[in-house]
Amino acid sequence: MRDTKTKGIWVWGSPVEVDIGGSKVSVLYLDTEGFESVGKSNVYDDRIFALATVLSSVLIYNLPETIREADISRLSFAVEIAEEFYGRVKGQDVAFEPAKLLWLIQRDFLQGKSVQQMVDEALQRVPNNNGDTNIDELNQIRDSLAVMGDNSTAFSLPQPHLQRTKLCDMEDQELDPLYVKKRDQLKEVVASMIKPKIVQGRTLNGTEFVSFLGQIVDALNKGEIPSAGSLVEIFNKAILERCLKVYSEIMGRAGLPVSVDELREFHDLAKDEARRLFNKQHFGKHHAARSILKLDEEIKKVYRNLGQANEYQSSKLCEARFSECEDKMERLQVLKLPSMAKFDAGFLLCNRSFETDCVGPAKESYRHRMSKMLARSRALFIKEYNNKLFNWLAIFSLAMVVVGRFLVKFFLLEVAAWVMFAFLETYTRLFWSSESLYYNPAWHAIVSSWETVVYSPVLDLDRWAFPICAVLLFLAFYWRCLGGRRGIARSLLPLYNGAYYRSSSRTRTD
Repeated sequence: MRDTKTKGIWVWGSPVEVDIGGSKVSVLYLDTEGFESVGKSNVYDDRIFALATVLSSVLIYNLPETIREADISRLSFAVEIAEEFYGRVKGQDVAFEPAKLLWLIQRDFLQGKSVQQMVDEALQRVPNNNGDTNIDELNQIRDSLAVMGDNSTAFSLPQPHLQRTKLCDMEDQELDPLYVKKRDQLKEVVASMIKPKIVQGRTLNGTEFVSFLGQIVDALNKGEIPSAGSLVEIFNKAILERCLKVYSEIMGRAGLPVSVDELREFHDLAKDEARRLFNKQHFGKHHAARSILKLDEEIKKVYRNLGQANEYQSSKLCEARFSECEDKMERLQVLKLPSMAKFDAGFLLCNRSFETDCVGPAKESYRHRMSKMLARSRALFIKEYNNKLFNWLAIFSLAMVVVGRFLVKFFLLEVAAWVMFAFLETYTRLFWSSESLYYNPAWHAIVSSWETVVYSPVLDLDRWAFPICAVLLFLAFYWRCLGGRRGIARSLLPLYNGAYYRSSSRTRTD
């Protein structure tokens, strides 16, 4: 009849058990809806054909009378299977093994040619002098079908009876004997081609086959397979996810933040590994080109996100190191006993820790900020350092005046201290500025002496100077005021001798 009776794909309810290689195998027979049914689109035909191709171990391509260009174009999905798996190393784990193709042509005459010759001629390349893209695609399919080699078979079947409208009511003895004979031969050919269904390198049992069928049908119902060729994508989808996972795992080893070059090296390594995995496991050849483009796009997205995360982590780390150095420079500015050696040590330590710890794309900009901050801090410290040292020398000269006059009572020490104080307060104001004094060689000698006294890597005098001075003052006071009672001389170099006045007969006045 002309109306379609088979809707979708019908499965023969009772499996037929056959012996294949000494093992019992249950064979399921599928009957698909014909192409170009009334009210159905080409996409629907593609889905039916794609589903039958995936499920079957033997695909019987039933054609009336001859082979048309449309019949060849519908083999695009079978071509993907053939191209992909027949070029692989035997025994390699693949998504599923392709179905064997049986060209079944129903016609009464062959014009002196065998059906295999007719198939071979139909699969020969067609000249395309005008550059027609459709012909190019068909020629591509023709070339691809050649890789199937022994995996395809051609078979002819004559018409069963001239009165076709009564075929459903006829018994075998009423049919054309040649048809019955060829039909029996066809059964033998199909039986010889049958083999168990293999998915992921493993033979499926009944439960697993139903599960496999359910996955494909769900994909069809969800609209994830718009055409036969796009069924490739549903299998490549899982492979893409695995490739992206491999890429992400390798990129995760980078340990952000890292330099841009190092991140690029990890990216190249991870991308090559992901591509190698895809090339090893992907399904299809022509349609796989879309999958590899999608993989590249997804890798670019992940790499772009990692680049942004790397910049953020780098900025965060460099900002922390920059703030630490800035705080350290500020603490060095307010030293009670300023020391250029201590400042330089802190300066170098800061710069070294920044160069070691700050990594990533933000390092260059923060290095520029760091250089400016350190230069500014150094210039400010030098200015404050000279001013503080100048003031400390003035205070020191006054302190020596007090010590020379009241503690040790050494006149020369007191005079030297007064001369030093007068020089600092008057001569520099009359002849030099404070800044010009800093460039005088004598000032460098003073600075060297000061650094020798003040800076010690072992003892931080900026913290312990005042406690030490307090202890020394206490000892000096103790020695000066209480030492005489215990027979200790009260002065090393006294300005006068008290015994002389006590032994003199001269009357002392008030």
